[in-house]
Amino acid sequence: MPTVTWQKSSYCGEGEACLHVTATPTGIHLTESSDPTGSILTTTPTAFGALLTALKANTRPTSIQVAFTQGNDPKTPVRVHATGTPGTVVTTDRQKWEAFVLGVKAGEFDHFAEGLNDATARQVAPRHHCLA
Repeated sequence: MPTVTWQKSSYCGEGEACLHVTATPTGIHLTESSDPTGSILTTTPTAFGALLTALKANTRPTSIQVAFTQGNDPKTPVRVHATGTPGTVVTTDRQKWEAFVLGVKAGEFDHFAEGLNDATARQVAPRHHCLA
């Protein structure tokens, strides 16, 4: 089986655990590298594209749901799951979620929503951002 390359937001610090995305012939996959359960959420390019569109518009996604635990601490849990696969939950925290959203808004994950053939064939050059 070929190895897959996971992509994280360039807003996530070097070497830090973060949300990662990849594409395979079976779908688009989302995981949190520090999630102790090792959950991998699998969805379609269309559903992932709807998530990207919702996050860019600051609206609530429908096909992939995001649940925030109350609290303002950057380590407060955030749980991500698809409505079609309610048993698979990827857990991250607010700080890592915000880094992912910044990457979404910068267009870093758009190629995953364009279709599996494009997403698996195209590589994105890493970019680094300094957050003050």
